[in-house]
Amino acid sequence: MLNIIGSKRLEALKDKCGIFGIYGKGEDVARISFFGLYSLQHRGQEGAGITVTDGRRLKSVKGLGLVPSVFDKAKIESLTGFAAIGHTRYSTTGGNKLCNVQPIVLDFGPDQFALAHNGNIINAMELIKTLPKTVKLESTSDTEIMGHVIKNSPGRTWEEKILNSFEKLQGAFSMVALTKNKLLVFRDTFGFRPLVLGKLNGGAYVACSETCALDTIGARYVRDVAPGEVIIVDEKGFTVAGRVKSKRKSFCLFEYVYLARPDSIINKQLVHQVRQRSGELLSYEAPVAADMVVAVPDSGTSAAIGYSKASGIPYGEVLIKNRYIGRTFIQPEHKIREMGVKIKFNPLRQIVKGKRIIIVDDSIVRGTTIKKIVKVLKSCGAKKIHVRVTSPPVTDPCYFGIDTPDKNQLIASHMKVKQIEKHIGADSLAFLSLDGLIKASRLKSGILCSACFDGRYPMPVTGGFRKDVFE
Repeated sequence: MLNIIGSKRLEALKDKCGIFGIYGKGEDVARISFFGLYSLQHRGQEGAGITVTDGRRLKSVKGLGLVPSVFDKAKIESLTGFAAIGHTRYSTTGGNKLCNVQPIVLDFGPDQFALAHNGNIINAMELIKTLPKTVKLESTSDTEIMGHVIKNSPGRTWEEKILNSFEKLQGAFSMVALTKNKLLVFRDTFGFRPLVLGKLNGGAYVACSETCALDTIGARYVRDVAPGEVIIVDEKGFTVAGRVKSKRKSFCLFEYVYLARPDSIINKQLVHQVRQRSGELLSYEAPVAADMVVAVPDSGTSAAIGYSKASGIPYGEVLIKNRYIGRTFIQPEHKIREMGVKIKFNPLRQIVKGKRIIIVDDSIVRGTTIKKIVKVLKSCGAKKIHVRVTSPPVTDPCYFGIDTPDKNQLIASHMKVKQIEKHIGADSLAFLSLDGLIKASRLKSGILCSACFDGRYPMPVTGGFRKDVFE
């Protein structure tokens, strides 16, 4: 049994959260939100929360851990109302604290305002200085700061305040917000993170990070939330409150590589097919003679199928993943994470022995996981191990909603491909080119953010942002 101490979950880049919102009188909005969040569990596995409104007050249930560990039947049934927002969360290096679990609920006298956020505000430290001195922050979350910035922006209504806050907020934010009587949905002008709208047969509107959540609850996809758009959902239905003009679009290319679920449709592209095309293009860019193409389960599976199809080399399984070991992540305090959560892959020794194997993975961040996999397969008698990665080398950290290590921890930031090849013990190593990945996405390079691959950030990232403080 292969014990991968730096498991794929800890090795890979992580999206910091998934968001869900629903407005529907007569619907069991808390239960629907639960299943929506369950579908978005891959976007955040350290905390979860749901906030509902019954028209009089907002009520929340939040906790650390996976969605099914935070909520039980009694807690769901305690959340009665006609609208709800929910959140699944990853933390960054500031730590995982209950006060940072979202939705963040702010009390402004008779008003209550709840927010759930996917993204990252890079000027959070500077924004604190603009807030009234009476504001006392109760978390280390940039989401709470956003709430106060919105409250203190000009406007008679919440939607007007949100629209007027856009010029102050630098960074990425796809968001759902809740007042006592309406659901608000909005997205930054760059459109870094996905955000979609759906509709249930009963007429309830839904907003969420990915279409896979719509499929789970039986909702019909309506459309994407446009960059810079603010949408109101209330008893009158669905209304566009306004839109801040987008000077530049920068959708995160890494969503297609790893973050999104393969069954989600993003920018009209099925993620599974984008990954399969990535594997096909990689087989043309970096062919090699082998007996079998295999995937690092599960993230590399779609791409490995594409590589096999294009190369004519049979696809097979040699690593069997125990998909239940990950439940030890249910109590993700810092001390336990430091001990190393173990994901186990059991190699099929009889199949590996004497074979030339191509391992297809989505990315190499620190190089920890793939190094262990190469070592164990060689110990099982593999004749050759060729590693193929369906993204370019990750050379730079992300500041727009992905939890990445510091630059000096990114192996490709200080090693060339041949050096990484030697470090992980592979007989050969090749990465998909940036042009190849963009081609696989079928989107224009001008509307994509590829900063983690080329260091070209769509906005300045120096200054007030401190990753050790804000999450």
